Parts: sequence; structure tokens; C-alpha cells
Amino acid sequence: MTTLNDLANTIAARAKADPDSSWTAKLLAKGPEKCAEKFGEEAVEAIIEAVKDNREGLISESADVLFHLLVMLQSRGVSLDEVLEELERRQGTSGIAEKAARPKP
Repeated sequence: MTTLNDLANTIAARAKADPDSSWTAKLLAKGPEKCAEKFGEEAVEAIIEAVKDNREGLISESADVLFHLLVMLQSRGVSLDEVLEELERRQGTSGIAEKAARPKP
């Protein structure tokens, strides 16, 4: 988890950088919608690697997914700690029970 926390902190720091000097700053400067789009692209690429049973590709694309998830969270002011707290809250609850307890749209 330290690596994810370190990465989240790096992304937060780069959010304040010059977009001409940082890919992360450039992506964040394009807005939350672009960050979400990029996250979706990386997720699809990870899915493709999983379906192809390409272990190395899946590892690489999964790293991209985690990075772009953290960028997307940063773009909306959501911290990794908030997500981890939500996971902790759900711990010990069956996935079926947790999903059933969600408010209906």
C-alpha cells in the first residue's frame, strides 16, 4: 500500500506542476472528463490483456489502470484514503449483502 500512497502523493504534487513539464499535470489540466476517459481506455486495455491470457501485458496495463485511477480521483478531489476507508468499511460484509444494501437509483 505504501507504493500506492506514494504514487497518490506524487500525483497530488504534480497537479500543481506546469503542464508542459509533467504528463500528470497535462492530463489533469484537461479536466476530470479527460482523466475519466483515459482511465477507461486503460481499463479496457487491461481487460484485453486478461482475455488474451497475457500475464506480462496484464501486469503492465494494471499498473496503468492504477495510475490513471489515482489521477481520476485527484481530478475530482477524492483521496486514496477515502477509497481505502470505503473498502475497510465493506470488509467482512458479503459482496451480495453489500450490493443489496446500496440505495436503489
